[in-house]
Amino acid sequence: MKIFIVIGAALSFLSVAFGAFGAHVLKDKISAHYMDIFFTGVEYQMMHGLGLILVGILAVSVLNGSLLLNWSGWLMLIGVVLFSGSLLLSITGIGILGAITPFGGVAFLISWLLVVIAFIKG
Repeated sequence: MKIFIVIGAALSFLSVAFGAFGAHVLKDKISAHYMDIFFTGVEYQMMHGLGLILVGILAVSVLNGSLLLNWSGWLMLIGVVLFSGSLLLSITGIGILGAITPFGGVAFLISWLLVVIAFIKG
């Protein structure tokens, strides 16, 4: 689906912006521990933004209309929101946000598994 290409590109754009923000604005405002957490969120957002672009390209050109790739893309987006979002927000000191991070990680894992299954079946 082309929407995954658009969303993936937007997430990748935002990860570059967040990375610059972290490197230039946050570097003197938060501890090294929280800086590492912040950049983990940025890194996973970029990887899965590119993953969404890949899923979109595959869904449009190789496995056109694959329901598994469609689910994979939406789960990847949910993963970014729950994983990267919770890590970015955790720099505010709201520790409870870290509780949703594993759900994002599981969404990432399932999304990649669905890509594998789609190609095995397709």
